[in-house]
Amino acid sequence: MQSTAEDIALQQVSIALGDRSYSIDIGTELLGTTACFSGLPKASTAMVVTNQTVAPLYLEQLRAVLSPVYPRVLHVSLPDGEAFKTWESLSLIFDALLSNECDRKTVLFALGGGVVGDMTGFAAAAFMRGVPFVQVPTTLLAQVDSSVGGKTAINHPLGKNMIGAFYQPQRVVCDLATLNTLPERELSAGLAEVIKYGPIADMAFLDWIEANMTALRSRDTKALAHAVRRSCEIKADVVGQDERESGLRAILNFGHTFAHAIEAGMGYGAWLHGEAVGCGMVMAARLSARVGLADEAFVQRLRNLVLAAGLPVTAPVLDGKDNAARYLSLMRLDKKSDAGEIRFVLVDGHGTAVVQGAPDRLVAEVIAESCRA
Repeated sequence: MQSTAEDIALQQVSIALGDRSYSIDIGTELLGTTACFSGLPKASTAMVVTNQTVAPLYLEQLRAVLSPVYPRVLHVSLPDGEAFKTWESLSLIFDALLSNECDRKTVLFALGGGVVGDMTGFAAAAFMRGVPFVQVPTTLLAQVDSSVGGKTAINHPLGKNMIGAFYQPQRVVCDLATLNTLPERELSAGLAEVIKYGPIADMAFLDWIEANMTALRSRDTKALAHAVRRSCEIKADVVGQDERESGLRAILNFGHTFAHAIEAGMGYGAWLHGEAVGCGMVMAARLSARVGLADEAFVQRLRNLVLAAGLPVTAPVLDGKDNAARYLSLMRLDKKSDAGEIRFVLVDGHGTAVVQGAPDRLVAEVIAESCRA
């Protein structure tokens, strides 16, 4: 279903990080707006990193707006999907940079979803020890989460996003019009990352999401604009206080400890990241109730909202012989783990999140309940 044909004026959210501060531009038809790409670092070369799905849709539009600014606009198109968030795909970016004799002033532009954004940012952080890059996210999940905050990474067979760097973009340009070509499944996956901001920071936003879920899934432009802006505001506030996840920023991973285990256990790409996060949030809410933070009414409320977003709420069985042990072993590889103790983002149902451990026995009970839900 297409969005309502309505233009949204440019809105901006700022990430305050001193001399690494930048803006998140949000609006419609921004890919063709020269002003959104002005004031970026000067260079003789720009390289657009995209994938084989997005390139036919938006590559030429971005090249057209960059060409008056950069004398040479190159591009590299990667395979599409989480399964290709690997060293091999990352090397394709380095191959293109080196074979075209790019220098340390070359500006990279990440045109695509979270996989493209993460890999482009990691490549920018590593190439010649750091070149500037710009995020141009074309999925809802990337616009509300992965393009913002400077986390860059690739996956390892044993763990998601385990190899990467903190490296901030020069700008994030969120063109809401690109969401019109997003498959329904991808749109739902993005809604998972929108939903997470309510339980961790803003229950009034969660109320709004519940009231506007039909509009969001129908791609109503005003509803999407508000969802993207408010999500970015919350994330900008958190990242501005804790850029490198030494404390507060970990709350942004609500549901992700379970989700990353699901993704690694099933094989990357079997479920979309947002699908795993949706289910993971319900599992984390159940664990929050088991340790006495949230009540069962909140667990049911969140489950219903995740289901209304078109996301799975029943966890997959990863091992038919010892499913809980498989989940626990994968979760011990999570970046929040401390000396082998799994750390979870848990919520109280009133907009506050904490990061803490939980007894394996309770976690196993949640896994068993979630897999038969």
